[in-house]
Formats: sequence, structure tokens, C-alpha cells
Amino acid sequence: MRSVTIKQANVFTTIFILFFTIVFADLLIRENYHDYERALYSDMLLEKSSEEFASHHVQREKKLKTLLIKNTIAIATLAFILFAIMLGFYKIFNTLIQRDMQAFLDFFKSTAQSDNCLNPNAIFFTEFKKMVGYANEMVATISEQKKDLQELNLLLEDKVKAKTSDLLETNKKLLKEKRFSEEILQAQKEFLRYTIHETNTPLSVMLTSIELLNMKNEKSRHLSKIEAAAKNIFNIYDDLSYLVKKDQVEYPRVAIDIGNYVTSRIDFFSEVAELSKLSFKYTANIEEIFIYFNETKLQRIVDNTITNAIKYTLADEIISVNIEGQGGFVELSVSSKSKEIQDKEKVFDAYYREEENRDGFGIGLRLVKSICEEEGVSIHLDSSNAITTFRYRFKMMGR
Repeated sequence: MRSVTIKQANVFTTIFILFFTIVFADLLIRENYHDYERALYSDMLLEKSSEEFASHHVQREKKLKTLLIKNTIAIATLAFILFAIMLGFYKIFNTLIQRDMQAFLDFFKSTAQSDNCLNPNAIFFTEFKKMVGYANEMVATISEQKKDLQELNLLLEDKVKAKTSDLLETNKKLLKEKRFSEEILQAQKEFLRYTIHETNTPLSVMLTSIELLNMKNEKSRHLSKIEAAAKNIFNIYDDLSYLVKKDQVEYPRVAIDIGNYVTSRIDFFSEVAELSKLSFKYTANIEEIFIYFNETKLQRIVDNTITNAIKYTLADEIISVNIEGQGGFVELSVSSKSKEIQDKEKVFDAYYREEENRDGFGIGLRLVKSICEEEGVSIHLDSSNAITTFRYRFKMMGR
């Protein structure tokens, strides 16, 4: 239903009352007129031919007409008097209702800004007085909840401020700890860099002195052990040096004859292998196989694979090193008889060692894997109780 205003409702009600007043007056006037006609008809039935009776009939008709007019005027006047009385009562009650409703409207309008209550004595109708009680109770409840919310808001603000202060303090501590950790890490790097740098000279002196002694004297087993240990230290030194410098130094690629390079590294570690009662067997199906690679990175791959084979190969066995051209690629494989590697994935993880009693830091093969991933070299590992083989597939130069 379409909503209407109170003013529109008043107009509609007034028109409705006036309409029914007119209908009521019309019905009474019509009934009065019918009585007039019935009276004339009765006189006509009793009419006689005498002049005296005719004169009497004319007078009778005049009286009836006069009575009809008077009654009609009386009915109309009475009807409009009743209309005025009804309209007056309607207006009075409507005014009282409007006054009560306006009091409610003013109350709700002011309640939005304040917590004032509505005076029940200002309301005329009993039903509205009951509504005043409910409205005042509602305002009191809302006012109390508003106070509770304000207190809760203040409490939350205090908690947020306290929490923010704690977080700021924690952040300051974390920043201090971060700076301290960065300083320690930097100091560690500097110490490692300085240590590596200082280690290079005595290692070089040791290896040079051992070579001179071997040239002047017969080979001594004790001297061979010293040489093997020095070469192992040299390999560890090279690994650490690469780890320290790899993010700061650019490693350019050059053309490398991989066959000559691998044989040179086999010669370097042959003394170490002999002390472990091992020997190398080198084979290649093609001569002068060149790859475009960085020599430092290639050394880390070859040296760590060879030293790993020396470390885990069973005594009195042969370490087979093979280079084979395969289309546009060259494959370097290092095979030996050793215990089966149980976890072929973890063996390339940092600090992982299959046998805890073996020497080393467990970073060699992890370093090999990272270099291969950087340079696009594929790695394949096969291991069983019969043989363990590491295969590296390099892209051949010019292909």
C-alpha cells in the first residue's frame, strides 16, 4: 500500500464524512417527498365534485407543499449540523493524536543527540502513555550500552597503545639483534676470507717443499701421507675459497680441453689414492674434447667427485674415470666399487654424509650440484653394491 501523510488522511476522512452526510440527507428528503405524494394521492381518491371540496383540496395542497419545504430545510439543516458536530469531534481527537505523535517524533529526534526521557504527562491517550514507558526504557538501555561501549573503546585504545608500545620495543630489540647478527656474519665472512687467504701460502709452501724433498730423496711413506693430507686440505681450501668469493667474483668461461684437464687432476690426487690403496684408470673415446666452461667451477666438480670416490671406494679397487663424446655433448663419469648409496637425493644436500665416521664437512657434493644447476650440467647417479657411478653431461664447445 502507498503511504499517505496525516494531512492527506484528514482530507480523505472529511470528504468521506461529508459524502455520507449528503447521502443521509438525500434519503430523508426523498422519503419526505414520497410522504407528500402519498398524501396528495389520498386526497384525490376522496375528491368530490363540489366547489367547496375543490377549494379545500387547493388549500390542502398548499399546506403540504409548505410542510414539505419546511421538513426538507429542517432535514438538510440537521444533517449539516450533525456533520459539523462529527467533524468537530474528529478534529479534536485528530489534533490530540497529532500532538501525541509529534511529541514522539520530537522525542526520537532529540534522543539521537541526548539521553532525554519523554514526559508521560505530556501524552493524552493511555496507549501512547504505555509506549512512553517502553521508549524511555529503550533510551535508558541504549544509554547504558553506549557508556559500556565508550568504556570498552577506551580500554581497547589503552590496550592498543600498550601493544603498540610493546611491538615498537620488540622491533627495536629485533633491529639491534639483526644488526648484531649482521655484524657477526660479516665478521665471520671477514675471518673466513682472511683465514683462507692466509692458508694459501703455507699450503703452497708445504706442497712445494714436499715436491723438492721427493726430487732430492727417495719417496718416504710418511712424506707421502703429509702430501696427501696437504692436498686434501688444499681441496677443502679451494671449496671454501669458492664459497666465499662466488657472489663477489665473476667467473668467466674459457675453452678447456676436458681430457687434459681431468688427467691433470688425476695426477694431482694420485698420491692420495695410493695411500688409500687405490688406483686410477682413465679412458676416453675421443681426443681433444673442448668445452666452454669456467676453470674454477670445473675444478670444483672434478676435484670433489674424485676426492669423494677416494673417500668411499673400497681398498685395493680401481677408480675408473671415463670421458665419452655423445653427439653435441661430452660425458664425464667416475665409477668405483663402494657401499651402495642409500639415499641418492640426500647425498647432494649440504652437510649430509652417508657414513658419519668419514672425514669432511659434507659440502663438496652440494657445491657440485649448485654449480651444475647454474651451468646447465646434468647429473646422474647410479649406485649398487657392485658399483657407484657419478655422471656429468657437459655441452661440447661449438655444438
